[in-house]
Amino acid sequence: MASHRRPKQPSRTRVTVLTTAAAAAVALSANAANAAPTEKLGKDEVKAKVDKLYEQAEQATEKYNGAKEKQQKLQKEISTIQDNVARGQQELNKLRDGLGSLATAQYRSGGIDPSVQLFLSSNPDDYLDKASTLDQLSAQQVEALKKIQDKQRELAQERAEATEKLKDLASTRTELGDKKKEVQGKLAEAQKLLNTLTAKEKAALAAQQARANRSSTERVDLGNDTSASGRAAAAFSAAQSKIGTPYVYGASGPSSFDCSGLTSWAYAQAGVSIPRTSEAQANIGTRLSESQLQVGDLVFFYGDLHHVGLYAGNGQVLHAPHTGAVVRYEAIGDMPFQFGVRV
Repeated sequence: MASHRRPKQPSRTRVTVLTTAAAAAVALSANAANAAPTEKLGKDEVKAKVDKLYEQAEQATEKYNGAKEKQQKLQKEISTIQDNVARGQQELNKLRDGLGSLATAQYRSGGIDPSVQLFLSSNPDDYLDKASTLDQLSAQQVEALKKIQDKQRELAQERAEATEKLKDLASTRTELGDKKKEVQGKLAEAQKLLNTLTAKEKAALAAQQARANRSSTERVDLGNDTSASGRAAAAFSAAQSKIGTPYVYGASGPSSFDCSGLTSWAYAQAGVSIPRTSEAQANIGTRLSESQLQVGDLVFFYGDLHHVGLYAGNGQVLHAPHTGAVVRYEAIGDMPFQFGVRV
Protein backbone atom coordinates (compact mmCIF):
# COMPACT_ATOMS: atom_id res chain seq x y z
CA MET A 1 0.00 0.00 0.00
CA ALA A 2 1.42 3.38 -1.05
CA SER A 3 2.54 5.74 1.69
CA HIS A 4 0.87 9.16 1.77
CA ARG A 5 3.02 10.96 4.37
CA ARG A 6 2.89 14.80 4.40
CA PRO A 7 6.16 16.49 3.37
CA LYS A 8 8.20 17.78 6.35
CA GLN A 9 7.64 21.54 6.95
CA PRO A 10 10.63 23.82 7.68
CA SER A 11 10.96 24.78 11.33
CA ARG A 12 9.63 28.17 12.48
CA THR A 13 13.16 29.25 13.49
CA ARG A 14 14.54 28.50 10.04
CA VAL A 15 11.71 30.43 8.35
CA THR A 16 12.36 33.45 10.59
CA VAL A 17 16.09 33.47 9.82
CA LEU A 18 15.48 33.20 6.08
CA THR A 19 12.88 35.96 6.13
CA THR A 20 15.13 38.31 8.12
CA ALA A 21 18.07 37.68 5.81
CA ALA A 22 15.95 38.35 2.75
CA ALA A 23 14.62 41.60 4.22
CA ALA A 24 18.14 42.75 5.07
CA ALA A 25 19.34 41.98 1.56
CA VAL A 26 16.50 44.02 0.07
CA ALA A 27 17.23 46.94 2.43
CA LEU A 28 20.93 46.91 1.63
CA SER A 29 20.32 46.85 -2.10
CA ALA A 30 17.84 49.72 -1.77
CA ASN A 31 20.25 51.79 0.29
CA ALA A 32 23.06 51.10 -2.13
CA ALA A 33 20.90 52.30 -4.99
CA ASN A 34 19.75 55.47 -3.21
CA ALA A 35 22.91 56.53 -1.31
CA ALA A 36 25.02 59.13 -2.98
CA PRO A 37 28.76 58.57 -2.84
CA THR A 38 30.51 60.49 -0.06
CA GLU A 39 31.84 63.66 -1.60
CA LYS A 40 35.30 64.74 -0.51
CA LEU A 41 35.54 68.41 0.35
CA GLY A 42 38.03 70.44 -1.61
CA LYS A 43 40.91 72.33 -0.02
CA ASP A 44 39.13 75.69 -0.14
CA GLU A 45 35.93 74.24 1.36
CA VAL A 46 37.89 72.63 4.18
CA LYS A 47 39.71 75.91 4.83
CA ALA A 48 36.42 77.82 5.00
CA LYS A 49 34.98 75.32 7.49
CA VAL A 50 38.18 75.31 9.54
CA ASP A 51 38.24 79.12 9.65
CA LYS A 52 34.66 79.10 10.94
CA LEU A 53 35.57 76.57 13.63
CA TYR A 54 38.54 78.71 14.64
CA GLU A 55 36.19 81.69 14.98
CA GLN A 56 33.83 79.63 17.16
CA ALA A 57 36.80 78.43 19.22
CA GLU A 58 37.84 82.05 19.78
CA GLN A 59 34.32 82.94 20.93
CA ALA A 60 34.51 80.13 23.48
CA THR A 61 38.05 81.19 24.40
CA GLU A 62 36.89 84.65 25.46
CA LYS A 63 34.19 83.05 27.66
CA TYR A 64 36.88 80.75 29.07
CA ASN A 65 39.10 83.76 29.80
CA GLY A 66 36.24 85.51 31.58
CA ALA A 67 35.53 82.47 33.77
CA LYS A 68 39.22 82.10 34.56
CA GLU A 69 39.52 85.77 35.53
CA LYS A 70 36.43 85.49 37.74
CA GLN A 71 37.84 82.36 39.39
CA GLN A 72 41.10 84.12 40.24
CA LYS A 73 39.23 87.12 41.63
CA LEU A 74 36.99 84.93 43.79
CA GLN A 75 39.95 82.97 45.11
CA LYS A 76 41.63 86.21 46.23
CA GLU A 77 38.43 87.50 47.85
CA ILE A 78 37.83 84.21 49.66
CA SER A 79 41.42 84.13 50.88
CA THR A 80 41.08 87.68 52.25
CA ILE A 81 37.81 86.85 54.04
CA GLN A 82 39.27 83.67 55.52
CA ASP A 83 42.27 85.63 56.82
CA ASN A 84 39.92 88.20 58.35
CA VAL A 85 37.88 85.46 59.99
CA ALA A 86 41.02 83.86 61.44
CA ARG A 87 42.19 87.17 62.89
CA GLY A 88 38.69 87.95 64.16
CA GLN A 89 38.50 84.59 65.90
CA GLN A 90 41.79 85.31 67.65
CA GLU A 91 40.44 88.66 68.83
CA LEU A 92 37.26 86.98 70.06
CA ASN A 93 39.27 84.38 71.94
CA LYS A 94 41.27 87.13 73.66
CA LEU A 95 38.07 88.92 74.70
CA ARG A 96 36.70 85.68 76.12
CA ASP A 97 39.99 85.00 77.89
CA GLY A 98 39.60 88.38 79.54
CA LEU A 99 36.18 87.39 80.83
CA GLY A 100 37.62 84.12 82.05
CA SER A 101 40.26 86.01 84.05
CA LEU A 102 37.50 88.11 85.63
CA ALA A 103 35.59 84.99 86.61
CA THR A 104 38.70 83.41 88.12
CA ALA A 105 39.39 86.49 90.22
CA GLN A 106 35.82 86.54 91.52
CA TYR A 107 35.93 82.82 92.31
CA ARG A 108 39.09 83.26 94.38
CA SER A 109 37.47 86.11 96.27
CA GLY A 110 34.41 84.13 97.26
CA GLY A 111 32.51 82.81 94.22
CA ILE A 112 31.41 83.86 90.74
CA ASP A 113 28.73 86.48 90.56
CA PRO A 114 25.61 85.22 88.69
CA SER A 115 26.02 88.12 86.31
CA VAL A 116 29.49 86.93 85.37
CA GLN A 117 28.17 83.41 84.79
CA LEU A 118 25.80 84.87 82.23
CA PHE A 119 28.69 86.96 80.99
CA LEU A 120 30.52 83.75 80.02
CA SER A 121 27.54 82.13 78.32
CA SER A 122 27.83 80.94 74.73
CA ASN A 123 25.29 83.52 73.62
CA PRO A 124 25.97 86.98 75.09
CA ASP A 125 22.87 88.31 73.31
CA ASP A 126 20.74 86.40 75.82
CA TYR A 127 22.63 88.12 78.57
CA LEU A 128 22.03 91.66 77.35
CA ASP A 129 18.37 90.83 76.83
CA LYS A 130 18.13 90.35 80.58
CA ALA A 131 18.15 94.08 81.33
CA SER A 132 17.57 93.46 85.01
CA THR A 133 21.15 92.22 85.40
CA LEU A 134 22.83 95.22 83.82
CA ASP A 135 22.81 97.16 87.05
CA GLN A 136 25.01 94.43 88.50
CA LEU A 137 27.78 95.13 85.94
CA SER A 138 30.33 97.88 85.76
CA ALA A 139 30.51 100.06 82.68
CA GLN A 140 33.78 98.32 81.80
CA GLN A 141 32.14 94.90 81.91
CA VAL A 142 29.22 96.01 79.72
CA GLU A 143 31.64 97.45 77.18
CA ALA A 144 33.63 94.19 77.10
CA LEU A 145 30.49 92.14 76.54
CA LYS A 146 29.33 94.41 73.71
CA LYS A 147 32.71 94.00 72.02
CA ILE A 148 32.23 90.25 72.11
CA GLN A 149 28.75 90.58 70.63
CA ASP A 150 29.99 92.84 67.82
CA LYS A 151 32.88 90.51 67.01
CA GLN A 152 30.56 87.48 66.92
CA ARG A 153 28.17 89.21 64.54
CA GLU A 154 31.05 90.36 62.33
CA LEU A 155 32.48 86.82 62.14
CA ALA A 156 29.08 85.31 61.35
CA GLN A 157 28.60 87.80 58.49
CA GLU A 158 32.07 87.13 57.06
CA ARG A 159 31.60 83.36 57.26
CA ALA A 160 28.27 83.66 55.44
CA GLU A 161 29.92 85.80 52.75
CA ALA A 162 32.72 83.26 52.36
CA THR A 163 30.18 80.44 52.00
CA GLU A 164 28.37 82.26 49.19
CA LYS A 165 31.62 83.03 47.38
CA LEU A 166 32.71 79.40 47.66
CA LYS A 167 29.45 78.36 45.96
CA ASP A 168 30.08 80.93 43.24
CA LEU A 169 33.64 79.63 42.87
CA ALA A 170 32.42 76.06 42.40
CA SER A 171 29.98 77.20 39.71
CA THR A 172 32.69 79.23 37.98
CA ARG A 173 35.05 76.26 37.96
CA THR A 174 32.36 74.19 36.28
CA GLU A 175 31.85 76.90 33.65
CA LEU A 176 35.60 77.09 33.13
CA GLY A 177 35.79 73.36 32.50
CA ASP A 178 32.84 73.46 30.09
CA LYS A 179 34.35 76.30 28.04
CA LYS A 180 37.71 74.58 27.90
CA LYS A 181 36.04 71.44 26.55
CA GLU A 182 34.15 73.54 23.99
CA VAL A 183 37.35 75.18 22.75
CA GLN A 184 39.17 71.86 22.57
CA GLY A 185 36.19 70.30 20.77
CA LYS A 186 36.18 72.99 18.07
CA LEU A 187 39.92 72.68 17.56
CA ALA A 188 39.68 68.88 17.39
CA GLU A 189 36.87 69.16 14.82
CA ALA A 190 39.01 71.53 12.75
CA GLN A 191 41.95 69.12 12.91
CA LYS A 192 39.70 66.25 11.84
CA LEU A 193 38.70 68.24 8.77
CA LEU A 194 42.31 69.07 7.97
CA ASN A 195 43.17 65.37 8.24
CA THR A 196 40.81 64.63 5.32
CA LEU A 197 43.12 66.54 2.97
CA THR A 198 45.82 64.89 0.92
CA ALA A 199 49.45 65.51 1.79
CA LYS A 200 49.69 67.84 -1.18
CA GLU A 201 46.63 69.84 -0.09
CA LYS A 202 47.91 70.08 3.49
CA ALA A 203 51.26 71.37 2.21
CA ALA A 204 49.49 73.96 0.06
CA LEU A 205 47.42 75.21 3.02
CA ALA A 206 50.48 75.31 5.28
CA ALA A 207 52.38 77.29 2.67
CA GLN A 208 49.44 79.68 2.32
CA GLN A 209 49.37 80.25 6.10
CA ALA A 210 53.15 80.68 6.20
CA ARG A 211 52.96 83.32 3.47
CA ALA A 212 50.20 85.14 5.38
CA ASN A 213 52.26 85.09 8.57
CA ARG A 214 55.45 86.16 6.83
CA SER A 215 53.97 88.96 4.75
CA SER A 216 51.92 90.25 7.68
CA THR A 217 54.72 90.35 10.24
CA GLU A 218 56.76 92.90 8.33
CA ARG A 219 56.53 96.46 9.61
CA VAL A 220 53.64 98.27 7.95
CA ASP A 221 53.91 101.71 6.46
CA LEU A 222 51.99 103.87 8.90
CA GLY A 223 51.72 106.73 6.41
CA ASN A 224 50.44 109.81 8.21
CA ASP A 225 48.79 107.78 11.00
CA THR A 226 51.63 108.12 13.49
CA SER A 227 49.76 110.06 16.17
CA ALA A 228 49.33 108.21 19.45
CA SER A 229 49.23 109.05 23.13
CA GLY A 230 52.22 108.08 25.27
CA ARG A 231 50.53 105.05 26.83
CA ALA A 232 48.98 103.85 23.58
CA ALA A 233 52.29 104.25 21.77
CA ALA A 234 54.08 102.29 24.49
CA ALA A 235 51.45 99.51 24.35
CA PHE A 236 51.71 99.34 20.56
CA SER A 237 55.50 99.18 20.74
CA ALA A 238 55.25 96.30 23.23
CA ALA A 239 52.85 94.42 20.93
CA GLN A 240 55.20 94.99 17.99
CA SER A 241 57.96 93.25 19.94
CA LYS A 242 55.80 90.10 19.94
CA ILE A 243 55.21 89.93 16.18
CA GLY A 244 55.66 86.33 15.07
CA THR A 245 54.64 84.91 18.48
CA PRO A 246 52.15 82.01 18.15
CA TYR A 247 48.45 82.21 18.98
CA VAL A 248 47.42 79.89 21.83
CA TYR A 249 43.94 80.01 23.35
CA GLY A 250 43.86 81.29 26.94
CA ALA A 251 47.43 82.61 26.73
CA SER A 252 48.42 86.12 27.81
CA GLY A 253 52.16 86.12 27.14
CA PRO A 254 54.96 86.47 27.01
CA SER A 255 55.66 83.45 24.75
CA SER A 256 52.13 83.01 23.28
CA PHE A 257 48.88 84.97 23.16
CA ASP A 258 45.23 84.91 22.26
CA CYS A 259 43.66 88.15 21.00
CA SER A 260 42.74 89.80 24.33
CA GLY A 261 45.80 88.27 25.96
CA LEU A 262 47.98 90.31 23.58
CA THR A 263 46.15 93.60 24.13
CA SER A 264 46.00 93.26 27.94
CA TRP A 265 49.70 92.27 28.06
CA ALA A 266 50.72 95.15 25.77
CA TYR A 267 48.96 97.76 27.90
CA ALA A 268 50.39 96.21 31.08
CA GLN A 269 53.86 96.86 29.65
CA ALA A 270 52.82 100.51 29.32
CA GLY A 271 51.84 100.55 33.01
CA VAL A 272 48.09 100.40 32.30
CA SER A 273 45.86 97.64 33.69
CA ILE A 274 42.91 96.75 31.43
CA PRO A 275 40.44 93.83 31.73
CA ARG A 276 41.40 90.40 30.40
CA THR A 277 38.56 89.71 27.94
CA SER A 278 37.67 91.48 24.70
CA GLU A 279 34.08 92.05 25.86
CA ALA A 280 35.26 93.76 29.05
CA GLN A 281 37.92 95.75 27.19
CA ALA A 282 35.19 97.12 24.91
CA ASN A 283 33.59 98.86 27.90
CA ILE A 284 36.56 101.01 28.94
CA GLY A 285 37.74 104.36 27.59
CA THR A 286 36.20 106.36 24.77
CA ARG A 287 34.50 104.69 21.79
CA LEU A 288 35.72 105.68 18.35
CA SER A 289 34.68 105.35 14.72
CA GLU A 290 37.20 104.01 12.21
CA SER A 291 38.09 107.53 11.03
CA GLN A 292 38.96 108.58 14.62
CA LEU A 293 41.45 105.76 15.27
CA GLN A 294 45.03 106.45 16.29
CA VAL A 295 47.95 104.04 16.65
CA GLY A 296 47.57 101.93 19.79
CA ASP A 297 43.79 102.28 20.11
CA LEU A 298 41.91 99.04 20.76
CA VAL A 299 39.84 97.84 17.79
CA PHE A 300 36.94 95.39 18.10
CA PHE A 301 35.44 92.98 15.56
CA TYR A 302 32.32 90.83 15.12
CA GLY A 303 28.90 91.53 16.61
CA ASP A 304 29.65 89.80 19.90
CA LEU A 305 33.03 91.60 20.19
CA HIS A 306 34.93 88.33 20.57
CA HIS A 307 38.01 89.65 18.77
CA VAL A 308 40.26 92.61 19.60
CA GLY A 309 43.53 94.03 18.33
CA LEU A 310 45.58 97.23 18.34
CA TYR A 311 45.23 99.83 15.59
CA ALA A 312 48.50 99.99 13.66
CA GLY A 313 47.71 102.96 11.42
CA ASN A 314 47.09 103.10 7.68
CA GLY A 315 44.03 100.86 7.91
CA GLN A 316 45.97 98.04 9.61
CA VAL A 317 45.46 96.14 12.86
CA LEU A 318 48.13 94.33 14.88
CA HIS A 319 46.59 91.28 16.52
CA ALA A 320 46.78 87.58 17.48
CA PRO A 321 44.40 86.12 14.86
CA HIS A 322 43.60 82.46 15.55
CA THR A 323 45.01 78.98 16.09
CA GLY A 324 47.76 78.23 13.58
CA ALA A 325 48.63 81.89 13.08
CA VAL A 326 51.07 84.26 14.77
CA VAL A 327 50.88 87.83 16.05
CA ARG A 328 50.81 89.88 12.84
CA TYR A 329 49.40 92.83 10.92
CA GLU A 330 46.20 92.57 8.92
CA ALA A 331 43.93 94.92 7.01
CA ILE A 332 41.17 96.20 9.27
CA GLY A 333 38.67 95.52 6.47
CA ASP A 334 39.41 91.77 6.53
CA MET A 335 37.14 91.43 9.58
CA PRO A 336 33.76 92.97 10.50
CA PHE A 337 34.95 96.10 12.37
CA GLN A 338 32.60 97.33 15.13
CA PHE A 339 34.34 100.27 16.85
CA GLY A 340 37.55 101.39 18.50
CA VAL A 341 38.31 102.31 22.11
CA ARG A 342 40.90 104.80 23.34
CA VAL A 343 42.21 103.66 26.73
